[in-house]
Amino acid sequence: MVLKLILEFAVVLAAIFLGSRSGGVGLGLWGGAGVLVLSYVFQLPPTAPPIDVMLIILSVIMAASVMEAAGGINYLVSLAERIIRRNPRQITLVAPLVCYLFPFGAGTGHVFYPLLPIIFQVAYENGIRPERPMAVSTIASQQAITASPVSAAMAAMIAMFEPLGVGLPKIMLICVPATIVGVIVAALIQTRVGKELKDDPEYQRRLASGELLPPGQAKTKEERKELPKGARLSALLFLAGVLLIVAAGLFPQIRPMVPKGNATVPLGMADTIQIVMLALAALMLLTTKTAAAKIPKTEVAQAGLTAVIGIFGLAWLGDTFIKGNEKLIIGTIGEITSNHPITFALGLFCASVLLFSQAATTRALMPLGISLGLPAANLVAMWPAVNGYFFLPTYGSLIAAINFDRTGTTRIGRFVLNHSFMLPGIVATGVAIVVGLIIGRMIL
Repeated sequence: MVLKLILEFAVVLAAIFLGSRSGGVGLGLWGGAGVLVLSYVFQLPPTAPPIDVMLIILSVIMAASVMEAAGGINYLVSLAERIIRRNPRQITLVAPLVCYLFPFGAGTGHVFYPLLPIIFQVAYENGIRPERPMAVSTIASQQAITASPVSAAMAAMIAMFEPLGVGLPKIMLICVPATIVGVIVAALIQTRVGKELKDDPEYQRRLASGELLPPGQAKTKEERKELPKGARLSALLFLAGVLLIVAAGLFPQIRPMVPKGNATVPLGMADTIQIVMLALAALMLLTTKTAAAKIPKTEVAQAGLTAVIGIFGLAWLGDTFIKGNEKLIIGTIGEITSNHPITFALGLFCASVLLFSQAATTRALMPLGISLGLPAANLVAMWPAVNGYFFLPTYGSLIAAINFDRTGTTRIGRFVLNHSFMLPGIVATGVAIVVGLIIGRMIL
């Protein structure tokens, strides 16, 4: 049984390795090949493809693509450049904090996707290695989920910890400052990561091949062109849509009520994001008079399509592997933490690496921590460990960041695990746990 698990995991790693070597949509295509091997050779039943995630990304990408076609991204980039002009390195600190704020309010990391092309453009046009802000911003968007009052993971925590006298305010009092400090420390370290952009060999190769214009030339070209009349309007409409999604996450009562069983509940955030973003794209198309034919040709649309294909194959591959071995994986982690409670945070981390869901990991392992008699303050402090699914570069936001960075600095390493997100992910998660333990001892 264990040998079979190891062989199946080897298939997952091999698919990621081959996909990373192919690049672009190759990630998703090799992920699909991995699903074929797992299902036909190892007889694992394929799970359902991650349709909700793909549809959310498509709807967000459509809105962002209309904004780009209307000149809105250039407008936002110009505003962001004014803020960071004195010290361009600020984007590595500012971008992750912004990418933390949006998911914190919306309860989902998917609102982070439209920020990726903006982060890339600002970094690239200022000659900053895009990997630095993009990698830590991706991590920040997930750290926020273990602090957001409206996330599914928080709902699971409240249900389990309220009977212990630890409700939403106390959980947030520990997790909000802990995760923010973790993101800030990771961002500070990230400012020194990797070679400078001008010295990166992959970037130089792409520059020499004509795939990219040098930052200086691209900036000069943009400055010579006047922004379209609808550029500012498209940016404002897009930001209004994001704020509406954040408000919908914070105040569920503003969402339409839909039947669910014998009750009525607010429309889910996944559907809310899709509806708002598609409607917003249509509104921008109308008010800015942008030609619809331009939208599929934008860089955002092309990078977004590549990301969706990647998620289609790789996320499907990872989910098929986990669901087929769920009992063995969860059972093994549970046995270890029962014998050595101090390893509970590591158990949360390992489970999240494989489950790709903070909520699922929380529901699967937190009851074990409670049954072991671990202090509630310690359990809450260790909760950010469920953000460990950056460890394998198969999650949607990681794949999207890799594809939006056209310089190639944000990437999967030769050995798969030495990817761009490993360092900021480990630092942000580790610091959040340590800070949470300190705060927990003070207030609980």
